Amino acid sequence: QVQLVEFGGGSVQAGGSLRLSCAASGYTYSGNCMGWFRQAPGKEREGVASIDHGGGSTYYTDSVKGRFTISQDNAKNTVYLQMNSLKPEDTAMYYCAAQSTPYCTIIGGTLPSRVFPYWGQGTQVTVSS
Repeated sequence: QVQLVEFGGGSVQAGGSLRLSCAASGYTYSGNCMGWFRQAPGKEREGVASIDHGGGSTYYTDSVKGRFTISQDNAKNTVYLQMNSLKPEDTAMYYCAAQSTPYCTIIGGTLPSRVFPYWGQGTQVTVSS
C-alpha cells in the first residue's frame, strides 16, 4: 500500500504562486508514476500533471501548460507541483495520486483518474481575483 500526503495548499491572489508537495511512503513505493488532479465544486476531477518515475516524461493538461511544473525528489519520495501565474479558475481541491507502474498512462490526451489506485487526502487551493 502507498500512502500519500499533500502539503502546500492555501489562498493566493491571481498571478501568485504556490508549490504543492506530496510525500509518498509505503513498502510498495519503489517507483511509481505520480500525478496531480484537481476537482472544483460541481465539476469532474481533472488530471493536471503527471511524471514518470525517474522524471523521464511529463504530462500537463492544456490549461496549465507554461504555468505549472511537476517535479520529483526520489531521495525524499516527494513530488512537487509548482504553480505560477495562478488564475481564479485554478481554484480547486488538489489531489496527489500514484499509479502502480513507473510509466504514466495517458489516454486520449488526458490523464485518467481510474488508473490511479492510490490517493492523498487533498489540499485546497483558492485563487482570488
